Order: sequence, then C-alpha cells, then structure tokens
Amino acid sequence: MQGNHAYNLMKQYVQEHKGLWRIKRNYIKEAKGHADAVAFWKRMEKDKERHIKELATLIKKYHR
Repeated sequence: MQGNHAYNLMKQYVQEHKGLWRIKRNYIKEAKGHADAVAFWKRMEKDKERHIKELATLIKKYHR
C-alpha cells in the first residue's frame, strides 16, 4: 500500500497533467489575438511542465 503522501503526489501529477493538456489544447488557441493572455498561458505551460517533471521525480522516489 502506498503512503498517503505518495498517493497525494500521484493525484497532483494527474491534476497538473490535465491542466497542461487544457492549456495546450484549448486555452492558448482561444486566447489568440490577446498577446498578454497568450503570454500568460505560455508561462503557465512552462510552469506546469516543471511541476510535472518534479512530481515524476518524487513519485519515483517514494513509489515502492
């Protein structure tokens, strides 16, 4: 059985990945014509990618 913290990491990984998918698939496209909004979503995309990478590292560490 996983420790609760390992489960929490996995759950957050899924949430971050879903958010990244929505940003890439919808939000950036829908913001076209609004440079400040597109710039925000691009920054958010990079943040989500970093979070996902860090979460994956932690999950590998604690998943047994």
